[in-house]
Amino acid sequence: MRMIKSLRLYQENSNHASCATGKKSVQYSPTRRHPPWIRARVPSGPNYTELKRLMRDLELHTVCEEAQCPNIGECWESRSATFMILGDVCTRRCMFCAVTKGKPEGVDFDEPRRLGEAVGHLKLKHVVITSVNRDELPDGGASIFAACIHESRRHSPGCTVEVLIPDLEGNWDALAVIVEAKPDVLNHNTETVPRLYRRTRPQAKYQRTLDLLHIGKQMDGTMLTKSGLMVGLGESPAELLETMQDIRDTNCDLLTVGQYLSPTSRHLPIQRYYTPEEFEALKAAGMEMGFRHVESGPLVRSSYHAREQARL
Repeated sequence: MRMIKSLRLYQENSNHASCATGKKSVQYSPTRRHPPWIRARVPSGPNYTELKRLMRDLELHTVCEEAQCPNIGECWESRSATFMILGDVCTRRCMFCAVTKGKPEGVDFDEPRRLGEAVGHLKLKHVVITSVNRDELPDGGASIFAACIHESRRHSPGCTVEVLIPDLEGNWDALAVIVEAKPDVLNHNTETVPRLYRRTRPQAKYQRTLDLLHIGKQMDGTMLTKSGLMVGLGESPAELLETMQDIRDTNCDLLTVGQYLSPTSRHLPIQRYYTPEEFEALKAAGMEMGFRHVESGPLVRSSYHAREQARL
C-alpha cells in the first residue's frame, strides 16, 4: 500500500512539473551534450589545490578522483572529500564505474594512520570512507575500515564517520567488525533496480544488498543506515519506486538518488536524463515512504552533503 501511494505521488508530481515547466525527460543521444541542468563546477581554488597535494603527500586515494565525481570542485573547495581505502584497483567489473578493475596488490596496513593524519590536518567534522571491492581478502577489508574509523576519531575527536562499504560477499562476521567500530553512518549502495543487476553489477546480488542494510541496522539500531540509487539506466518508474520501498523496508534512514553519467564509451550508455522536477518528485515519494532524508538531484552522489545528513 505504501509503495502504491508513493508511486501515485511520484507520477502526480512528475506530471505537475512537466505541465508547469514544459520540461520532459530527455532521451540520451551520443551526438548531443548533457542537458543544461547537468553542469559541474570546474575544479579550482586554494582549498582544492591544498587537498590534492595532501592526498599525494600521504599517498591516499579518493573516490572523488577515481570515480570521476562531478562534484569534486565543489566538495574539495569546501574541504570535504571521500577517502578510498584498500588501493585503487577493484576486483569487480561493474559496468557503470570508472575505478580501475583487475588484481589488487597487498594490503597497506599503515593506510589508516595516514588517513587519520589527513582527517586531523583538514580538521574535518565529518569524514566519508569508502573502498574498492577486495573480494580476495577473507574479511573483504573490514578490519582496515574499522582501523580507519578509530584513527579518524583519534586525530579529530568529535568527528562523525560515515563508511560506504562493499557487500563483503555476505560475510556478516566481517560486517560486525565494521559496525563494532561505531561508524555514525553505514552506507551501502543499491545502485539500480533488480532487473538491471546482471548487466550493471554482475558480481553483486540485489537481495544481498538489502540483507546487508537490514542486518547492519539490527546489529546497531543507533547507527544511521544509508543507500544510493542511480537513475537513467533504463529502469521504469514503477521499478524505481519498488526498489526505493525495498530499501526503506530494511529500516534504512537515508537515501541518495542521482543521474547516471557514463564515464566512457566502454561503460553502460545513458538511457535518459531525469529532469530536476523529476528528482524533486522522487524526493517527495521517498519522504512519504518514511526515509529520514532523501538527497535527490542530477549531480547527487553517495557522499554529497553527507555531513548535513549525518546530523539528522
